[in-house]
Amino acid sequence: MEIQYLGTAAAEGWPALFCSCDICRRAREVGGKELRTRTQALIDEKLLIDFPPDTYTHALNYSLQLGKVQHLLVTHSHMDHFFPVELIHRHEHFGHHAKGMLHVYGNEAVEKAFYDAVLIDRFKVHPLDEAVRFVRLKPFADFTADGFHIIPVPADHDKRETCLIYIIEKDGTCLLYGHDTGMNLSEEAWDCIFSHTYNLVSLDATMGKKQIDGYHMGLPDDLTFIHLLEERGCVDSGTVKVINHFSHNGEMTHEQLEAFAKEHGMTAAYDGMKVLF
Repeated sequence: MEIQYLGTAAAEGWPALFCSCDICRRAREVGGKELRTRTQALIDEKLLIDFPPDTYTHALNYSLQLGKVQHLLVTHSHMDHFFPVELIHRHEHFGHHAKGMLHVYGNEAVEKAFYDAVLIDRFKVHPLDEAVRFVRLKPFADFTADGFHIIPVPADHDKRETCLIYIIEKDGTCLLYGHDTGMNLSEEAWDCIFSHTYNLVSLDATMGKKQIDGYHMGLPDDLTFIHLLEERGCVDSGTVKVINHFSHNGEMTHEQLEAFAKEHGMTAAYDGMKVLF
């Protein structure tokens, strides 16, 4: 499989829209890998994960043909991961010759956000019935999409909804996509995670070297998470270990994140990065 990290920032972006902290000032000055859009990923050019406000920018930056994508996994309803009003543009009136149906998978909160966005009065003349279909997911209820075997696992994030992380398998290759989440997962969630062997693990690193009690992880949590996977034989030296979803509040530059990752056998994601595994 191949994963492309289209965006790698937390909700506020990097540099943050209204921020002038040292990290954001440096990002504006240096540019390059220090500039991050909101988190999104694309697997094998077929499976899109999350749909932030920056999706259009990602399509431009990486010459993506998103009209060909028929499956979109959504982790949760927060705006930086799901900006559903843009989905109206998959209607033939706006997006000519889009391929088949786009299936949008998510929890009940994502479903509500979806219908609240696409059923407003001014869009009623362009119904999405033939272009976009919502599929509600239940934790641990696995399904297949375009050759991918997908297991939604409940995350440790917003208690107001059942946020999800995903185990994704195809042709004997397996990845764990762990954004957004903290470490306080349920016993059932850990058991599900421990029941697989991974070729790539992508972990939330929002807090940098800091730690908080759930909601997001920092780098110390990432090391603990990987250690738990190692103890149970879920990863080995050949597993690609990626840290991703960064906030300026973590107070680390990309150069510092990269140095930390290299020291611990990991890779610090940046916008546009591709990993073949």
